[in-house]
Amino acid sequence: MGTLHHIEIYVSDLNRSTEFWGWFLTELGYSLYQEWEEGRSWKLDDTYLVFVQAQEQHLGIPYHRSRVGLNHLAFHARSRDHVDEMTEKVRSRGMNVLYEDRHPYAGGDSYYALFFEDPDRIKVELVAP
Repeated sequence: MGTLHHIEIYVSDLNRSTEFWGWFLTELGYSLYQEWEEGRSWKLDDTYLVFVQAQEQHLGIPYHRSRVGLNHLAFHARSRDHVDEMTEKVRSRGMNVLYEDRHPYAGGDSYYALFFEDPDRIKVELVAP
């Protein structure tokens, strides 16, 4: 009781987000769970993440993590090596690593993590134990 059941995020381009989140979540052990014309979801154990195409009338104001609402999603990594491996994969895919000048300690001296963005600029964090 009390753990997350699911999170649903509306995206500006479902195909682009499916490519990004499908790759990343599969790397973390998630499996494709649901697929329909306007959305996709990936599941790990009892938790799943849902991505839904936003309707045209809601695309005018782009997402920004500093507005009211979701700031970022943080995931557990297996190890510091896992963070390093994923950092290289993120870079090789042309994704934007955030706080590059402080990576992998952007969260503090003892906080080892990768920070990057999804296609809608939602911040994603992968944190080593």
